[in-house]
Amino acid sequence: MTTAHTICIGTMASGIWRSEDEGHSWSNIRDGIWNDSNIYALTADPTDSRVIYAGTQEGIFRSDDRAVSFRRLEGPLNDYQVWAIAVDPSNPDTIMAGCGPSAFFRSRDAGRNWEKMNVPLAENCPNVREPRATALVIDPNDSRIVWAGIEVDGVRRSLDGGDTWTALGATAMGEADTGEGIWDPDIHDIVVTRGAPSLVITSTPKEIFTSTDLGESWNPLKVKEYFPTMYCRPMALKENDPKVLFVGNGDGPFGDTGSIQRSLDQGQTWETCDLPVEPNTGIWKFATHASDPDLVYACSHFGQVYASHNGGDSWKKLKRDFGEIWTMTVTPN
Repeated sequence: MTTAHTICIGTMASGIWRSEDEGHSWSNIRDGIWNDSNIYALTADPTDSRVIYAGTQEGIFRSDDRAVSFRRLEGPLNDYQVWAIAVDPSNPDTIMAGCGPSAFFRSRDAGRNWEKMNVPLAENCPNVREPRATALVIDPNDSRIVWAGIEVDGVRRSLDGGDTWTALGATAMGEADTGEGIWDPDIHDIVVTRGAPSLVITSTPKEIFTSTDLGESWNPLKVKEYFPTMYCRPMALKENDPKVLFVGNGDGPFGDTGSIQRSLDQGQTWETCDLPVEPNTGIWKFATHASDPDLVYACSHFGQVYASHNGGDSWKKLKRDFGEIWTMTVTPN
């Protein structure tokens, strides 16, 4: 039985949309956040489903009522676009934010105060001009380990909770000192499996890489042999089974088709999920929650939303289409 839940969609220029009834009806949020905002990130507190953070073109916002209303967390992030947000599952007062232009901040008091972390970053890069954060993950097995992905500036890793950082593999500044095997600096997403041994998985436009040694070496999964189109973007792990991996892809960032790939063995073999309607562009984001491991949401870049209630075995398309979607999240009611 599906857990009653709230789904939130973050869009470009039309703010946040919220549904409490599996997408049958929607409301555009106007309390505390502009309804024409650009929303780049939505992240739920893993310990309190009422708390949701939103990254926007003018800083970071917090909701304490499952996205009914928001308030801005004033501080240095006001001057940045916030593209990625991570909450420490072992201490939710610790929040990290990745920005564009690329910079990373940390709060130890639930967002009242922020410090800029000393992360080595390029000032410019190919394709997107100014690098920007596309992934920020606090390791679920050890919160001292933090992973950051930058478009187009590679992977960064911290082993001390964000105090110091190491560049792994290729970056916009050239090859890093460690991280052998990850040759593409255009990082789109990072996920980390729960339990031992931990597996770190990184997506780039044309490849998926995995690491079992904290990013010291990376193994390409050679997905071009399996995927129908090669522009890889988001990833998600099944909440109760780290072997099940979802990857969203398409024929380009502004293409006209997409698909969802599922692996039941951490990327050794793949199947294309059977969607009821062909996506109108690449799949851009997934949303899952530990309260209901079989519930998976996915969206296309240009506004379509799909839902699975059985771990990806079957999917339905929600009736409502949106504009350009950048992010989504789901929490239990």
